[in-house]
Amino acid sequence: MRYTYEFELYKGEKYLIAAPFDFGGATFGDGYIDAIDAASDWLAETIKDYLLHNKKLPEPTFENSPIHNGRIVALSIETSLDTIPTMLASQAANKLGVTRARITQLMDSGSLEGYKKGNSAFVTVSSVEARLKDKPRVGRPKESKADLLERHQNSMQT
Repeated sequence: MRYTYEFELYKGEKYLIAAPFDFGGATFGDGYIDAIDAASDWLAETIKDYLLHNKKLPEPTFENSPIHNGRIVALSIETSLDTIPTMLASQAANKLGVTRARITQLMDSGSLEGYKKGNSAFVTVSSVEARLKDKPRVGRPKESKADLLERHQNSMQT
């Protein structure tokens, strides 16, 4: 799907800033073309994040006036969930060495990013790679001695 939003390009202290009118945040570039490229990439990644997390995109506004005495540009990008590198949940389970049910739990808790399409669940490659890099330990987290003592004291009071 095509998405079009306006940005204001204005001079910062060191870089050309590209600030969208309808989203929070901004990006920058060394010059006009670099700032436009950065804004296009920023817009594509931001929209993919909204789509991935089922967030409602802001309505685009047009004919905005400069806030920082800059130049207004409209950027249009083509993107969808299908442009996000993903793997099937079963593939993610194999790669992480866990069950398919555990993948569902990790997606529900936000530890893995993904989405469902029909009867299939897809997990982002980047979230699987991040989890592999972090190498979470197997099993339940161990309680510290202080936590055990506090739990014991609380049970004695009730």
